Amino acid sequence: MDNKEVILLKKALERQKKARIQAEKILESKSHELYNTVHHLKQENSKLQHLLDEKTSELDGAFINIIDPYVVMDLKFNVINMNNSAKDFLGYDHTKEEINLAKMVHKDYVDYTVKSFNFLIEVGTLKNYRAKIILRDTSEKHVQINANMIYDPTGKPIAAQGIIRDISQETEIKHLLAEQKKQQDIIVENSPLGIVLSVDGKIIKANPSFSKLVGYSEKELKILKVSDISATDTSKATQDLMDKMNTGKLDNFTITKQYIRKNGTILHAKTNVSAVKNFKGEVEFQVAMIEDISKELEAEEQLKASENRLSTLILNLQTGVLLEDEHRKIALTNQLFCDLFQISASPEELIGADCAISAEQSKEYFKDPEAFVKRIDEVLGNQKMVVGDELEMLDGRILERDYIPIFNNGRYTGHLWTYQDVTLRRNYKRTLEAQREKYSSIIANMNLGLIEVDNDDVVQMVNHSFCQMSGYTEKELLGQKAVDIIKPLDNKIVHEKNQKRLKGHSDSYEVKIAHKNGELRHWLISGAPRYNESGAVVGSIGIHLDITEQKHLQLQKEQLLKELESSNRGLQEYAHIVSHDLKSPLRSISALASWVKEDYHEILDINGQNQLQMMQEKIEGMDKLIDGILNYSSINSQNLENEMVDLNSVIHEIREIIFIPEHVNVVIMNTLPVLNSDRTKMHQLFQNLISNAVMHIPKKEGLVKVSSEETNTHWQFSIEDNGIGIPKEYHEKIFKIFQSIGEGERSTGIGLSIVKKIVDLYEGDIWLESEENKGTTFYFTLKKNL
Repeated sequence: MDNKEVILLKKALERQKKARIQAEKILESKSHELYNTVHHLKQENSKLQHLLDEKTSELDGAFINIIDPYVVMDLKFNVINMNNSAKDFLGYDHTKEEINLAKMVHKDYVDYTVKSFNFLIEVGTLKNYRAKIILRDTSEKHVQINANMIYDPTGKPIAAQGIIRDISQETEIKHLLAEQKKQQDIIVENSPLGIVLSVDGKIIKANPSFSKLVGYSEKELKILKVSDISATDTSKATQDLMDKMNTGKLDNFTITKQYIRKNGTILHAKTNVSAVKNFKGEVEFQVAMIEDISKELEAEEQLKASENRLSTLILNLQTGVLLEDEHRKIALTNQLFCDLFQISASPEELIGADCAISAEQSKEYFKDPEAFVKRIDEVLGNQKMVVGDELEMLDGRILERDYIPIFNNGRYTGHLWTYQDVTLRRNYKRTLEAQREKYSSIIANMNLGLIEVDNDDVVQMVNHSFCQMSGYTEKELLGQKAVDIIKPLDNKIVHEKNQKRLKGHSDSYEVKIAHKNGELRHWLISGAPRYNESGAVVGSIGIHLDITEQKHLQLQKEQLLKELESSNRGLQEYAHIVSHDLKSPLRSISALASWVKEDYHEILDINGQNQLQMMQEKIEGMDKLIDGILNYSSINSQNLENEMVDLNSVIHEIREIIFIPEHVNVVIMNTLPVLNSDRTKMHQLFQNLISNAVMHIPKKEGLVKVSSEETNTHWQFSIEDNGIGIPKEYHEKIFKIFQSIGEGERSTGIGLSIVKKIVDLYEGDIWLESEENKGTTFYFTLKKNL
């Protein structure tokens, strides 16, 4: 049953209710007259008794025109009188046959009927008796009966009269409504969308999905108003719409708004609000359906960023680009395309233009205009990629055109044309032969040694540089086997490379050779096969570079690196030893100071005790300084243990282990990346910055925000606080070791230098932006793949 049928049934039910009320008023009026007649007019009682015996009644005249069925029965449920409506409804006629109403009662309602009849006898009236009866045609009907007793002159009950109302449709409607409500409750409870019922902004009911979205239980939500969990920047717009709804100007509206979760984070949601009105047209309550669109917004932002990047790329390509949709309307182009075809309009002004018309207009620029248009139609008809179409223009330019069809899920959605001016390339080919002789001269005199050999390794050609490198003259080399006269120390590698040349492979390799004077030299050889005009390998060409000096430098570098590594290990060991040797007397001094304070507590005055306390604090500061120096000295690339580190878990761990004042909240603004890095170094990096931030916020509500964004090669992070800020003159100074701001006793001046060293280790940069009394933001980058 659809909503229209339910509405019609409701209207019919309303009409029946009105008719029933009118009938009940008539019944009560006539009953009152009867009661007065029974008690005050004995003559009328006698007449009534006589009329009852004759199975007629003056009441028949009173109720003959009532719309609802009217029945008079004796105390054994036998019908004495009934109106025409009763005859039509029940299917019986008391003038033709005896009728017992008790037999018409459905078996499920027999006990209830007996109790109701006893109540009628005892009280004298019975209202809203409801039961199911079986009519003559065996159909079942739900009825409602309002009845009262009829008494004889002595006050003894002798009969009962009542009006029957068919409530079958009403019962069915109530059943349907109950079923619909049950189904709606199931849908609401299991809906993936958040659903909220509210009255005057107060939350009356919320389903589990909404509770999950905002982090509150349904019990907690019932004591809140919608405004309590709405962000301020969207609450005013929502309230304006709600005011219009309450005044009847709006029945529903949809708005994208922000909700504040229990944990303080923001939920972005699309909210559809509908008004539920009573029969007077007054708003009883509002139903809101809330859909989390955080991922959609993020996807939209990523899509927009991707589109912007693509548009920027296309607009700045050194190729003329024309993107058309499936209807050949211009979707995107760039300035170079306009320049190639001498179009005065800007790329933005061309968007939406019809390319079929444009092709006809621009064909006169080409040597063969009709062929230009015909080729476009042919390419578009095939919808296959075309690369390297050449177009000759009247002004002598030559353009190279590519065509790329675009399909989305198998559906053709447009195509991309690219145009490139290849005039210079063509001119270059024309002059290539003229330059060949010049290049041959250059090869003969270049500083790289050049040699050509045939497939038997016999020398065919050498240049002057090769002769100088080897110590042999051209006459001594030509016609000789290269491997025999050059004499490499490893003949095997030369043989393997020559075999590769026969198979068409090119590569580079190093060899040691003996100079003609016997001196050992290092050569870098780049070899490639040499082909004849038919494409067959007829030998190889080798370019030789003497890298003896570079080899010596490389060996020296390797030796220096070994010495440096050994020196670093020694320095680290020394730092640990110095740390231990320094800490040992510090611990002794600390213990002595504690003993003096305990043993001479009663002797020392306040000044003496304060001086001992200051001594302990200085010792503690020295201990931290030593640890800082040790940490600083141990940061290098040799002891990195890189792994995939989830920076979100790192921040959570830091929040657990460092002291964060109660008024300060550390929040991750977006999901941080998983970085291939050393977990300990990441802890040191973020812990130093966050610790500095939380300890310098005097405001009642402190906030430290951690966020990240991705660049092509690095991850950029920011740690922002609303603290006291850092003066401009300290922005560079604080990253240097033993440098801190002001006269702070607790600062060692090493924390930020450790941060700087770790950032440098990951090939990043660090800087800050700060304004005094407003806050500071530290920015730093870390390379993605170190």
